[in-house]
Amino acid sequence: MSNLLWKSLVVSPAVLGATLLVSTTAIAAPNTTTEVSPAKQAGVTEVVQQPEILAQTTIDQVNRYSNEGSQNNSQSQVTSVSQFSDVQPTDWAFQALQSLVERYGCIAGYPNATYRGNRALTRYEFAAGLNACLDRVNELIATATADLVTKQDLATLQRLQEEFSAELATLRGRVDSLEARTAELEANQFSTTTKLVGEAVFGVTDVFGGRNGNNNNTVFQDRVRLDLQTSFTGRDVLHTRLAAGNAQAFAIDGSNGGAEGRQTFQVGAGNGNNSVSIDRLTYEAPIGPAHVYLAASGGRHSQYAAVNNPYFFDNTDGGNGALSTLASESPIYRIGGGAGIALNLPLGKGGGILGSSSITAGYLASQANNPGINQGLTNGNYAALGQLNFSVGDRVALAATYVHGYTGAGGFLFNSGSTSDGTLGNFAVGTRQANVLSTTNGSSTNSYGASVAFRPSDKLSLSGFVAYTDVAGFGAGDDKEVWTYGVGVALPDLGKKGNVLGIFAGAEPYSLQAGARDIPYHFEGFYKYRVSDNISITPGVIWLTSPGQSSANDDAIIGTLRTTFTF
Repeated sequence: MSNLLWKSLVVSPAVLGATLLVSTTAIAAPNTTTEVSPAKQAGVTEVVQQPEILAQTTIDQVNRYSNEGSQNNSQSQVTSVSQFSDVQPTDWAFQALQSLVERYGCIAGYPNATYRGNRALTRYEFAAGLNACLDRVNELIATATADLVTKQDLATLQRLQEEFSAELATLRGRVDSLEARTAELEANQFSTTTKLVGEAVFGVTDVFGGRNGNNNNTVFQDRVRLDLQTSFTGRDVLHTRLAAGNAQAFAIDGSNGGAEGRQTFQVGAGNGNNSVSIDRLTYEAPIGPAHVYLAASGGRHSQYAAVNNPYFFDNTDGGNGALSTLASESPIYRIGGGAGIALNLPLGKGGGILGSSSITAGYLASQANNPGINQGLTNGNYAALGQLNFSVGDRVALAATYVHGYTGAGGFLFNSGSTSDGTLGNFAVGTRQANVLSTTNGSSTNSYGASVAFRPSDKLSLSGFVAYTDVAGFGAGDDKEVWTYGVGVALPDLGKKGNVLGIFAGAEPYSLQAGARDIPYHFEGFYKYRVSDNISITPGVIWLTSPGQSSANDDAIIGTLRTTFTF
């Protein structure tokens, strides 16, 4: 075996591929090559890890570790070289491989009955294969079949073991560490189907400018979201999100309750007392070519519809995008919310001038859980959305949006369907004139919007939106028109990968029919600095003109230092 094993292990990289699955030591063998591994190309679980990755125990590593060898148990150990579908008698190393398989039995092969003899290997990988054969020889000696192993074989193995002693020691140490950490994770994990995605936002913020500065103080606010993401098939996801916070928006004009200039971490933050609630319970899954979205509670249109606002929008008012709700997404997506269903369906195969396209349709009811009169899924407040999505190459995305809604007496327009937002307190965006509907009659609304995102280069992103709402009240004098629009410029990776400089200008939702005639403009600038993969700091400024649609009101300048922790 001396010449055979040496030539097979040293000359043939294929030995590694087959022996990696024999011993658990192979699982921790690092790979220093830069090529894409054949295991990934073939869709087989990759067992070779980068050295720096091995310093961290992740759920993926645990899954690969526990699932390795169970993908096809019928191929756990081959007894004949003919069982490998990619090995032919004409291969130059066929005889060497045949001897290792049929005489010594230290070749297992990959779960799909392949050997992969042409892939490259590192010294660590070679050590993994050598270790597997050493274990097999020791097993033969222990089972009184030592006559199969000659002195020359043992001498060759000894020389190999001495030459690769450092790699073997490192390899075994990694395996011991990985097994210990895997056992700890398996003992403490609460579910094999669920992962936790968390976000905590700390915000120090103040407002300046005339009466606004006198009426408000510097505040330190927080909001926490814990999203339990469960997948049953690997392609679906159930979101169960818990939220708590103490953030409250500033009173900008003394009457609208802070709907203008509201920041994303001030949305749905409770009553300012860090009380915990489930603010999202949704399920998404593919059905054929379509993608289905179901919301039992806390559904939002922007959770299933493309808003075309990269770098400003972050996971429905997350803490890594723009500072304000207006800059984050078009207010048209805040008309209605709650429980319902939505569907995304691709149209055609693309390839034309407009590239790939799709259609999105959704229905959300804010009183779906209430069995009372004029309540429920179909008789209470609701909003039905339809959207056409287009792309031009991989640089331009377009969308045309229509939302038809009904809101009962005393409701508000851009408040994401909240039924407890009596003072525009926790969800709404825009002026009071735009948001307040009839206090004695219901209102029917038809909203039309368009959005576009253009990425001329990897270092520049442009986006914009415009939306118009026709409000038809059921009482005299309840009709009005509402407008809003905005454009944003983002410079990603400015100064450091992951950083973003964002500049936004637009108009808060306003209605000139309500008496006040001035347009409330909104200007915003922020710079998200990525401290690490899990921490970012975002200083920024929001400048609001004519709050409450009146130039008699002092301009407001909001300064914020936001720190976001994701985990």
